[in-house]
Amino acid sequence: MQVNSEPTTQDSPTRPPRPAPEGTIPGSDVGRGTSSQNAAGLSAGDAEKAAALRKMKMVALGLLIAMAVVFVFAFALQKEYPWLQYVRAAAEGGMVGALADWFAVTALFKYPMGIKIPHTAIIPRRKDQIGASLGEFVETNFLSEQVVQDKLASVNIARRAGEWLASPGGADRVAKEGAAMIRGAFTVLNDDDVQTVIEGLVRKHLLAPPWGPPVGRLAERVFQDGHHHKLVDLLVDRAADWVDDNHETVSRIVSGRSPTWVPQFVDGLVGDKVYVEILKFVRTVQSDQDHQVRQSIDKYLNDLAQDLQHDPAMISRAEDIKAQVLGDPEVRELASRTWGTVKNALLGAVDDPDSELTVKFKAGVRDFGSRLVGDPELAGKVNTWIGDAAAYLVRTYRSDIAGVITDTVARWDAEETSQKIELQVGKDLQFIRINGTVVGSLAGLAIFTAAHLIFG
Repeated sequence: MQVNSEPTTQDSPTRPPRPAPEGTIPGSDVGRGTSSQNAAGLSAGDAEKAAALRKMKMVALGLLIAMAVVFVFAFALQKEYPWLQYVRAAAEGGMVGALADWFAVTALFKYPMGIKIPHTAIIPRRKDQIGASLGEFVETNFLSEQVVQDKLASVNIARRAGEWLASPGGADRVAKEGAAMIRGAFTVLNDDDVQTVIEGLVRKHLLAPPWGPPVGRLAERVFQDGHHHKLVDLLVDRAADWVDDNHETVSRIVSGRSPTWVPQFVDGLVGDKVYVEILKFVRTVQSDQDHQVRQSIDKYLNDLAQDLQHDPAMISRAEDIKAQVLGDPEVRELASRTWGTVKNALLGAVDDPDSELTVKFKAGVRDFGSRLVGDPELAGKVNTWIGDAAAYLVRTYRSDIAGVITDTVARWDAEETSQKIELQVGKDLQFIRINGTVVGSLAGLAIFTAAHLIFG
């Protein structure tokens, strides 16, 4: 049944009831206020509004009935008591005003008494036009770049945000929400898909480009600056130490290479001699930075750097080495290890409130908040960025945002839309009926009195 707006207790023509979705306003609930309100899905606030609307309707109806009763008695007794003519005129005007305003209020939401009088049931019939007009009104008067920027400028969002971020609670909240976002992202992301992306990036940026020329250029700069000399020194030192500690090994190698007919004491003398010469040679290389061996090593390394850049054969050999070192299984394993390491490290850090990452993140948030509060220039920049971003969103999507209102109203059922609106404003509209009754009574009395004074 529809929401009852008539001045009588008789409902409009009945129709089969239909189930009311969550949050809608069944007409029987609003009109009669039965215990089915909760069962029909009315919220506590809507049930309270329905009760208030029902009460105001009863007040307006009661005034109309009172005027009718007064009119009947005054009309019947006015010959015996002439002064009742004034009471009759007031009651007559009150009934006219009450009926007229009942018609006006009811015509907004439905057809009065079910009769399809032109220009009634305005809201159900013109629901889509009302929604479009409301959307246009919001777009024109609220979704304006200047309005949004002026409002944001008056609020000083940067300072307020800075004060909140600088507080321990604000930093903790940001860290908590950030941790939740990271955990949610890792939950949504598929490990195989991420590993595939990492593998693709490795192949594109690491394996696809040739290694020879860039490695050669890097090596050329290193060798020209002499950064490899420390490595050569280390190798020569280790060689000298090895020779110094392996006299017997050198002698045994020399003896093993000599003919079998050479006497053993001769092998020993030759081995000692070779050992001494090798040690002397290594010590000379170790102490002389311009030794021929060192120069030969420098020349070899510089030639290698040039070959890596310009020699097709050397470049091809570098590519072969790259393919051997980083084949398909190795690349997949690298992608898997990389993703697993990053994922486990981040999850472990965000789950631990005392982790270094969490502590530094909170400190950074508080520091940024303090800077927003204490640095007017930074706060001004942030406010400008926020204002520009909001203006861009309004400028670009204002029609889409306002279209939400139009589309939402268009999807509503016409009758339910009327019932929803009546529930929100119907109580105040009932005062129109009450005022119409009072004003009609006063007007009727004034007209009758004036006519009586003029015409007798």
